Amino acid sequence: MFNDFINQFWPATIDGLAFGSIYALIALGYTMVYGVLRLINFAHSEVFMIGTFGAMFVPFTLGIDSALTGLTLVGVIILMILAGMLASAGTAVALERIAYRPLRKRGASRLAALISAIGASIFLQEFFALIVIPNVFDRPQQGRIQMGLPRLMERTELFSIFGHTVRVDQVLVIVAALAMMVVLDRLVNRTKIGRGIRATAQNPESAVLMGVDIDKIIRMTFLIGGAMAGVAGALYLISYENTNYFIGFLFGIKAFTAAVLGGIGNLRGALVGGLVLGLVENYGAIFFGSDWKHVISFTILVLVLMFRPTGILGESLQQARA
Repeated sequence: MFNDFINQFWPATIDGLAFGSIYALIALGYTMVYGVLRLINFAHSEVFMIGTFGAMFVPFTLGIDSALTGLTLVGVIILMILAGMLASAGTAVALERIAYRPLRKRGASRLAALISAIGASIFLQEFFALIVIPNVFDRPQQGRIQMGLPRLMERTELFSIFGHTVRVDQVLVIVAALAMMVVLDRLVNRTKIGRGIRATAQNPESAVLMGVDIDKIIRMTFLIGGAMAGVAGALYLISYENTNYFIGFLFGIKAFTAAVLGGIGNLRGALVGGLVLGLVENYGAIFFGSDWKHVISFTILVLVLMFRPTGILGESLQQARA
């Protein structure tokens, strides 16, 4: 078994980093909303799902049925990422306006907001299954199938590590995810909107006294978190070439696990948690088999909540708020 781990270490590491990057991008939405509102937005999993369909709309509309190369491939990838961001960000803002803001204005409890999030999640799943997929994408069986995407890019070797191949699509996912997270980190730490988000997260009452528009900040928080989920949806679709209306459920739970693991409310913690979760999943699959991947993820969630509920970087966040 140890020999199997040694032999599969580098392939598992690259795959783990690719999946972990997607988890991290989705986790950013959970951690941003929690940091500002102390709300677990369980409908965020469907924001990711809608991002995959937003990205799929580009090659579906263009009628692409074979692998692309050169500037054409680059252009289509950029369009897919933008379409995924637009679809997910729009959905996230609509969720805030329809499902959460009325409750917040009435001073409703967090339990009411949580129930609203679960209801919104189920609604979005069934809306896509019954309405969007059959009518927009012309698929049978009310969308209850795996929707495949034609291969956009060849899975060519970019370089190798100790004789193990690293493909161009894997590098694309990891590099694009890291770049988006660097941009987000700079946005939150160096811009006026970012200062408003941090002020609202630390003390909303004082932020209002200092002239911060809370409604605008909350709306921007949902928009940015949704956009990150849209990037994740586009990258997942480009790399793994399939989606379905219930794909958000599993990815949403794993992204939430990543957010808790890294320290929910901490942006850099979401990055660390996502990458660690992706790696641990793949390493565990070497020892226990791929069927145990989900078990490993949920076991990590339980253990973190039991023994370190602040997460890996949670303490630094608490110190920042002190």
